[in-house]
Amino acid sequence: MSQQVEDVGRIIDGKAFAAALRARVAGQVTKLKEAHGITPGLAVVLVGENPASQVYVRNKNKQTAEAGMNSFEHRPPDTISEADLVALVEELNRDPKVNGILVQLPLPDQVSSHAVIGSIDPAKDVDGFHVTNAGLLAVGGQGMVPCTPLGCMMLIKDVLGDDLSGQRALVLGRSNIVGKPMAHLLLAENCTVTIAHSRTRDLPEECRRADILVAAVGRPEMVKGDWVKPGATVIDVGINRIETDDGKTKLVGDVDFEAARQRAGAITPVPGGVGPMTIACLLLNTLTAACRQHGVAVPEPDG
Repeated sequence: MSQQVEDVGRIIDGKAFAAALRARVAGQVTKLKEAHGITPGLAVVLVGENPASQVYVRNKNKQTAEAGMNSFEHRPPDTISEADLVALVEELNRDPKVNGILVQLPLPDQVSSHAVIGSIDPAKDVDGFHVTNAGLLAVGGQGMVPCTPLGCMMLIKDVLGDDLSGQRALVLGRSNIVGKPMAHLLLAENCTVTIAHSRTRDLPEECRRADILVAAVGRPEMVKGDWVKPGATVIDVGINRIETDDGKTKLVGDVDFEAARQRAGAITPVPGGVGPMTIACLLLNTLTAACRQHGVAVPEPDG
C-alpha cells in the first residue's frame, strides 16, 4: 500500500537525492580510472543560441566535470544543415574518447530531430531516445533508459521501497521522452499501469485510483488536489513558467502542489524535485555506457 501520513505529504527532496547520486557516480568514476584507466566522456551538441538550452548545457558541463568525467561541447550555428549535423554526430560516434552523446533539443526547423537522434550510436545514446533503446526498454532488454523516467523511478523506490508489485500506477502523458518509457519502467516493476492523456474519459477519477501518479503532461497545475488518492506517491515532471499577481513569474509543475500535498503520502516539488535527477541520471548513463563499451562491470545506481 502507499505510504500513509497523518497530516500532509512528505516532500520528496530530489535535489538532495540527485546530489547523493552524483557523489556516488563520481566515486565510481574514480574507481574506473584507477582500475581500468578509463575516463568516461560526454559530448553535448548545442545548436544555436537558445537561452534556456544554454543554461541547461552549462549545468550539464559543470556537473560532468565535477563527477570527474571528460566534457566535450560542440556549438554549431542554428543555420547548420541536417546533413552537417548528422556528420558531426557520426564523427562523435567514431571518437573513442566519447562514451555518451547528447544532442540538445529543440533543433532548428531545417533539421529533423528524428534523423539526428537516429544517427547516434545506440550504445552512446545517453538520452535513451534512439528507437533501438526505446525498443529494448519495451521488451525488457538492456539499453539506455531515458534520464527523466529513470530519475522518477529512483524517487518512487526511495519512498515505497524496491518492491512495487501490485501498485496501481497512472502516467499522465504519453510522450516518447517521459510518458511511454515511464510506463515501461513501472510495468517492469510489476505495477498495474494506466497511461492517461488529454482525451482520457473522466481523468480525475482515473487519477484517484492511482497509488503512484506521475504527471508529465506540460500543463501548469492541471492535476488538482482532489484528483489525488489519499496516501498516493505523486511525481510531478512538469516545469511550467507562469505569471504571478505581482507581474513576476514562477515555476510550477503539472500538479497543484499545495492542494495535492494535503492528500498525498509523498510528493515532488517544482522546482527541486524531478529536475535535478535528470542531469544526475545523465551522468549515471554516461558511466554505464563507458563501462559497457569497455566490457567492464557496470556499477549499480545505488552503490
